[in-house]
Amino acid sequence: MDFGQLWDFVSARKLQLLTDSYLHVSAVIQSVVLATIVAVAIGIAVYRSPAGSAVATALASAILTVPSFALLGLLIPILGLGVRPTVTALVLYALLPIIRNTIIGLASVDPAVTDAARGVGMSRLGVLGRIELPIAWPSILAGMRVATQMLMGILAIAAYAKGPGLGNLIFSGLSRVGSPTAVPQALTGTVLIVVLALVLDGIYVLIGKLTTSRGLRD
Repeated sequence: MDFGQLWDFVSARKLQLLTDSYLHVSAVIQSVVLATIVAVAIGIAVYRSPAGSAVATALASAILTVPSFALLGLLIPILGLGVRPTVTALVLYALLPIIRNTIIGLASVDPAVTDAARGVGMSRLGVLGRIELPIAWPSILAGMRVATQMLMGILAIAAYAKGPGLGNLIFSGLSRVGSPTAVPQALTGTVLIVVLALVLDGIYVLIGKLTTSRGLRD
C-alpha cells in the first residue's frame, strides 16, 4: 500500500471518518463520566475501611481481567447489540483506575485538616465536598485519564457487538483483506484512535491545570 491509496481513501470518506471519530470519542467520554460517578461513590463509601477498599479494588480488578470479547458476549444476550452493551462494558472496565485513585486521593488527606474543619463547625458532607474531594481531585482526574486511554482501545473491539466508533472501520478492513481498501481502512481507523487518544490526554492535562489549585499542583 502506498500513501496515495491511503490519502484517496481518507479523502473519499471524510464525512464517515468524522462521524465515526465523533461517535468513538462520545462513547468513551460518556462511559468515563458514568464510571466516575459510580467509582467516586464507591471510593467515598470504602476509603476509611481497609477491608472495604481491598474488596472494592479486588472486584474492579476481577472485571478488568475478563477479555473484552467474553464480556461483550455475556452482555449481548441481556442487552442486545449496539450502544447499551458497549457502554456497559466500557463503564465496567473504567471502574478500577478511578476507584483506586479515589481511595488513594481521599486517604491522602491530612486528618489534621479534616479535624480542624470539623472543629469550626463543618458537617461531614461539608468536609467531604469542600476539603477532601478537592484535595483528592488530581488523583481522581489521573484515574479518569488512565481509564480514557484504556477505553479508546477497548471500544475498537466493541464493533463485535455493533458498537459505535472507529472499530467498525478496522473490523471492516480486516474482514476484506486482499481488497484495495482493506489496509487503508484498518490503518486509518487505528491511526485515528491513537490521534484522538493523544488529543483527549492533552485535554485532561489542561483540565487538571484549570481545576486544581496552585498549592496542590506544586
